[in-house]
Formats: sequence, structure tokens, C-alpha cells
Amino acid sequence: MAIPALPEQTRVPPYPGRLAGFNAASADEAHEALLTCLNSPRWAQRVAAHRPYPDLDALLAAADEAAYDLTPADLAQALAAETPQPLPEGTYSAAHTALSAAHAAYEARFGHVFLIHLGGIPPDEALDRTLEGIRSRLANDPDEERVITAEHLRRLARQRLVERLRSGGNRSTPGAPPR
Repeated sequence: MAIPALPEQTRVPPYPGRLAGFNAASADEAHEALLTCLNSPRWAQRVAAHRPYPDLDALLAAADEAAYDLTPADLAQALAAETPQPLPEGTYSAAHTALSAAHAAYEARFGHVFLIHLGGIPPDEALDRTLEGIRSRLANDPDEERVITAEHLRRLARQRLVERLRSGGNRSTPGAPPR
């Protein structure tokens, strides 16, 4: 079965000064910064090793390529470090119960946390989209779900890289990612 493509993020603005700082960081600093975007040492090493990047698009392309090459063991390691995305402020208690039950069912079936990239989704729709995603993906077989989860993880890593560059952090590495 073909996996439908997720909509691409809107083009992100360049962060030349912050990208230059990332390019100039030591290998260890760059590696540690990248691990906060995707907890895969292999992915972080590959992305850090190809510095310097001329622009953000090149960095994101390298991050994508490295994410596509994750082995099942790399993916399992990255997923083990993930946590469920927090609910929006003001979510009612019944929604917490429903989401907790859905997360538990997903983790029991697939052995890892449910991930969904909600880039561009308004915050007031996040809960419904998350519940819809969990419920629909519970019907997947494990191999199909691994492919879908890897795609969402790749998109989350891209988003975290952009957020690190947007937030600044110190001059040698991008800022802290959203979690």
C-alpha cells in the first residue's frame, strides 16, 4: 500500500548568522545540538559531518537524507527518546482520558510512543487531529506503521532544526528545540 505524502512545510526563512554558528561549532557541539532534534547518534553524526551548509535548505536536505537512511535499530533508538506531545492549554479532562487511552493502545500495539507531525495545524485542531491519527494508524500493520512513523519523525526533526535556528541559542549551536 502506498503511503500518502504528508504536506510539505511552508518555506522557512533563512537564518544565516545562526547557520554560520552551527557550521563553525565543534563536531561535538554540533552533534549534541542535533541529538536534541532527533536522538539518533548515526543521524546526528551524518548531518554534522557534512558541514558547512551553504543555506538552510541544504541543511534540511541533508537531515532528510540522513533520516531516510535510518536503520530499524536507529529508528527504535530515536523513538525510545520521544515523549507524547503535550495537549494544548485548556484541554478538558475527557480529552485527556481519551488521548491517554489511545496512546496506551498504540504503545501496546507498536511498542513505542505515537508520533505525529502537526506542522501548520491550528492549535485548536491539534487534539482532534492527534486522536484521529492514533485511531486510524492503529489499524496499520507494524511494517506499514514503521514507515509512517519514520516519516513523521523525519518531519519533526526538520521542524526542531528550524526551531533551533529560529530561537538562536548560543553562537556555536542553534537554540533549544520544541518538545
